[in-house]
Amino acid sequence: MGKPFVTREGYEQLHKELDFLWEVKRPEITQKVSWAASLGDRSENADYHYNKRLLGQIDRRIRYLRHCLNDLQVIEYNKQQEGRVFFGAYVEIEAEDDGKLLQIRIVGSDEIFGRSNCVSVDAPMAKALLGKAVDDCGEVITPKGKRTWFVNKISYTKPDWFEEQKIVENSLAVEDDDVQVEVEQMSEDEQKKIEQEYLKTLVHD
Repeated sequence: MGKPFVTREGYEQLHKELDFLWEVKRPEITQKVSWAASLGDRSENADYHYNKRLLGQIDRRIRYLRHCLNDLQVIEYNKQQEGRVFFGAYVEIEAEDDGKLLQIRIVGSDEIFGRSNCVSVDAPMAKALLGKAVDDCGEVITPKGKRTWFVNKISYTKPDWFEEQKIVENSLAVEDDDVQVEVEQMSEDEQKKIEQEYLKTLVHD
């Protein structure tokens, strides 16, 4: 299976997070752990146990980011993508049944950063839209049944109609270990299909 895709902006944001965790957050929490440990009995020291656990989460995230940044494939914009939906596209879509409008951007799974208007390239919505042009439609299977979405607009530079959501940066919650998140994984055939569709846009005239 090929390397996971990431936009240039997403790659830079992940790098920024790694720098913050390594250079700022980890030294700060390490100092707190050392201070709490110096108070004596650790068995009932809530500050020590909280920050020790947080330090463990930070270290796991640092290890993940270092591995992730080495493994990701940055996908740059190519002019031959214009007019069709590919990785990195900003897309406005309209539901056939009720006329609901959505503005989304198709990005890598590692760069959603909690933003609801960013859709992972391996999500059903993105798969349904890849390769589509304006006025084409994509069908998405949901728990409530099949839903059809029409493509209204496509852009590869941030358009006025796309509202950028704030990225929640550099936040770690101790409770994260208790949360189980299910991420849909692409099959090897699906990954190859997406790669082939994207590589078609790189063929020079």
